[in-house]
Amino acid sequence: MPPNTRWAPGSSLARQAVLSQEQQGLDPVADRSTIIPAILGPKIEHVEVELGTDVQLNCSAWLNEKDYIYWSFHRKDGQDPNEHEGEEIKIRTSEGKWHASRILRIENINKKNLNFSYNCTVSSDKGPDTKRFILLTKGRGDIPGHVFTRGMVTALVISGGILCLVIAGVIYRIDLALFYRHFTGRDETLTDGKTYDAFVSYLKGCGPAHGEERAFAVEVLPRVLEEHFGYKLCIFERDVAPGGAVVDEIHSLIEQSRRLIIVLSTSYMLNEVRYELESGLHEALVERKIKIILIEFTPVSDFTFLPQSLQLLKSHRVLKWKADKSLPYNSRFWKNLLYLMPAKTVQPRRGECEAEPVLAGSCP
Repeated sequence: MPPNTRWAPGSSLARQAVLSQEQQGLDPVADRSTIIPAILGPKIEHVEVELGTDVQLNCSAWLNEKDYIYWSFHRKDGQDPNEHEGEEIKIRTSEGKWHASRILRIENINKKNLNFSYNCTVSSDKGPDTKRFILLTKGRGDIPGHVFTRGMVTALVISGGILCLVIAGVIYRIDLALFYRHFTGRDETLTDGKTYDAFVSYLKGCGPAHGEERAFAVEVLPRVLEEHFGYKLCIFERDVAPGGAVVDEIHSLIEQSRRLIIVLSTSYMLNEVRYELESGLHEALVERKIKIILIEFTPVSDFTFLPQSLQLLKSHRVLKWKADKSLPYNSRFWKNLLYLMPAKTVQPRRGECEAEPVLAGSCP
C-alpha cells in the first residue's frame, strides 16, 4: 500500500465488504478483479472562489488495490505555503471495487492560486488518469450581500451629494459666476471699443412724485457701480453738455454703451425718455450690440406700457429694488445687477465694507 494511504475509519462499506466475502468463504484481502483506473467527474473542473477564503478540492477515482492517487501542483518558484494535501482514503465496496479519494486544501486564496492547474492523478500499471482543477474568481453576479449593500449605500450617498451640489449651484449660481469672474480676472471691456459700461435711462422729472426715482438713477447707481465697483456709466443730464442735438446725442451714447439700464416706473414712458428706449431696442433687436437691464424701482403691476418688442428680447431681465433690503453692497439686488453687467476686473475701494449700506457713510 502506498504511503499516506489508509482505510476510512469506521467505514460501513469496508465492513460490509469484508463480511460479505467471509460469508461466501472468500479471502477478504484477495483482489478478485482488475479494472482500468479512472478519475471521477470531468477531466477539467473550474472552481469559482473568492480571494481570502478557503477551498477544498476533492479528487475521487475507481482503482485497483495497489493503485493510488496523488496531487501535483508544483511551481518553478516552489509550493505555496497555503496549499495542503490530505491523506488518501481508500475503501472496498461490496462489489469488490476499490474507491479512493484525496483532498487538497487551499487556505486564504490569493492571486497566485488563480488560473493555475492543480492536477489529480491516479497511478496504475494500466496507465495514469489525470484531472485538472482550476480556480477562478466568482462572477459579478455572485457579489456578496454585504458588498452589494455597501455599494448601494455608497451610490446613494454620492447621488445625494451630487443632487445637493446641483441644488446649491442653482441657488447660488450668481455668486459662483461672480466668484469665477473675480478668480479668472475675466474682462469683456478691453477690445470692444465702447466708452461706457451702461447708459442709464430714467424719468427726468424733478417733481416730488419722481424725486426718489431720479435720485436713485443719478446718485445711488453711480455711487455703487462707479465708485465702489469701478464701472463707467453714462447719465445724460450729468455727462452731456446742454445745447446739442438731443436725439443724435442719445443715439450716439447708447451706441457707445455695453448695457442699457432702464429705471422703470408707471410714468416712465413719457415723451422725453421714449426715444431712449426705442433707440436701445433698435440696438438690441436689430444691431444686437447691447443688452437691456430693467430695474423696477417702484412696484409696477402692469408692464403693458412698454413696447411689445421688448418681450422678444432674451437678454433683458427685471430686477426689483426693495429699499432697505437692497441697500448693502452685498445684497442680492447688487449681485444680480453685477452679474448682468459686463465682466470687468475691478476692485472695491479701500476702506469700504461689503455689507455697508450704499446710502451710509464710509466704514469706520
